[in-house]
Formats: sequence, structure tokens, C-alpha cells
Amino acid sequence: MAKLFEPFTIRDVEFKNRIVMSPMCMYSSHHDDGMIEDWHKTHYATRAVGQVGLIIVEATAVQPEGRISAQDLGIWSDDHIEGLAETVRLMKQHGSKTGIQLAHAGRKATVEGNIFAPSPIAFNDSYKTPVEMTTDDILETIQAFKDGAIRAKKAGFDVIELHGAHGYLINEFLSPLSNKRTDEYGGSNENRYRILREIIDEVRSVWEGPLFVRISAHDYTQGGMTPEAYIEMAKWMNAQGVDLIDVSSGAVVPARIDAYPGYQVKFSETIKEGADIATGAVGLITTGIQAEEILKNNRADMILLARELLRDPYWAYTAANELNVKIEVPKQYERGWIF
Repeated sequence: MAKLFEPFTIRDVEFKNRIVMSPMCMYSSHHDDGMIEDWHKTHYATRAVGQVGLIIVEATAVQPEGRISAQDLGIWSDDHIEGLAETVRLMKQHGSKTGIQLAHAGRKATVEGNIFAPSPIAFNDSYKTPVEMTTDDILETIQAFKDGAIRAKKAGFDVIELHGAHGYLINEFLSPLSNKRTDEYGGSNENRYRILREIIDEVRSVWEGPLFVRISAHDYTQGGMTPEAYIEMAKWMNAQGVDLIDVSSGAVVPARIDAYPGYQVKFSETIKEGADIATGAVGLITTGIQAEEILKNNRADMILLARELLRDPYWAYTAANELNVKIEVPKQYERGWIF
């Protein structure tokens, strides 16, 4: 059996394979209320039919001002639970495990009104200058992540991922390039990590299931974070009960990134070895052979696919054929697949 199609278990949740749909914003909540639309239900259920082991729903804002755009999904209200629960039901009936990425866009929010960040520094000339968060603002946001976790549990998700990457709020606190605070939430590595520490503790107080954190392991800018610098924080996450680190990179500041197939896999490997924690690899992974190499050489524990699953919702079948593995096919589709 190819390792890509071996089951993988975290905290009594068994994933039927190591294939994960990476959270990708659909910008399809069209009423400025963060609600699930028919598009989301079709989009996510289709990948479940395609035999993806874990599907992580896109960045879902824990506060209205934390949306990347006004079309983002939300989880700041109990009104959001029903639509999310229906989406979970549609995915689970095809055997996929379900996850949701809890998020706050910070200074990269493009919604009306004030936006918030650790320091009053705009991402670039196209973005608004954010309001520097007070301690009360920070505590309210930590509580919002906890409340989001409670709602995710009520909706029936199997996994929660905290979005600490791509230049959004948590990432802004973690990186010295965007966090210029002089209080207990800025300065040293430990202080810049404090908000994530407190979010993890609050989420863990209400969530017993698998907990992932997505990080941007490299800022690609002098003075920024690197995979080696993240090892210390990854060890702290491990000690707090984080089960897997989803290792991406970039986007906390404008920077040139030399992207090539598997360009972030080495970052995953560095974090996995240095912090002794499970990792997910993501970034221009497109073939079953490529995914299998990553897993067989212990460079990651799960493979997250983004654009490739937009292009091919049935990528798992293609990879199985490529690796000469027979996998389950819905009865309705059996005639289309010869293993």
C-alpha cells in the first residue's frame, strides 16, 4: 500500500488517507453575513466524493472585522452553525473527515470600518492602516476564537485549524516584521507567541479533537521568521496539545518568493524534525508520486492540496492509478474507474 493511502489517526479520529484539501477562500458568501451558500455545499461535497481524506473549510472569520473580504464565511454568530453543519453532513456521508480553519485577517482585512493589528502598520499602499489592538481588543479576539471553536464543535467538525499564516492576525503577532509592540504581546519570541499561546489554551479548554495550526514558516525578508526560528514556537505548540503544524510560508510582508514544485516541503521537514511534531506539507504538490516521496521519506505526515484540487476534485483517483493502488469508488462512479 502506498503511504499516501494509508489511514492516519490523530486523537481517535481516523483519516482514511493522507490527502487533505487545503483551506481556500471561495469569496462566495454574497450577503455580507458570512453565511454558507449553495456553492460551498456543492464545492466541499464534491471533494468528498473524490475521496479526499480530510477537507478543511476555508478561512472562517471569528469576528466580522476579521474577514479577509465581505464575502468570507463567518463563525462569529450562532446563526452560522446551521449552514456549517449541513456542509459537514454532506462531506461526511462520503467518508471524508471535516475541518474548519478559524481565522482573523488582521491588517489584511478589506471590510468597511476599522481593521486591527498588533501594530499600526499597513501591509502595503493598497491596504488601510490598521488600529493597534489594545489589551482588551486582544482578549476579545482570543475569546472569539474560543467561541468559534465551540460553534465548530456544535456544527460537527472533526478538526480545527488555527490560521497563523499568510500575513493574517496571528501571523502578524508572530513575526517581528509586523509586530512592533513593546508590551507583553511584543518583543521577544515568547511575547510575540503569547496571543497564539492564549488562543490555543482557550480553544483546548473546549475542544478535545485534533487541533492544527497553519504557519508561514519563512518570511523571505531579512529580520523575519525562518523555519529554524519557528522550531522553538513549534515545540511550545506541541507542549500545548497542538497535533499537527500545517507548514506554508510567506505573505506577512510583500516579498518575492521563488515558487517551484514542493518549494515548502523542506520547511515542513525542518519543523517536523526540530520540534518532534507531525506536519503537513503544502505548496505546488501536484502528483501522487511527488506526494508519496514526501511521505515515504518522512518529510511530512499529511499532504495538503490546494489548486490541484480546484483543477481536479477527483485527484485521489488519479493518484491511486499513478501509484497502482485500488481505492474505494462510489458505486455510481465505478464504471468510470478501472484499477
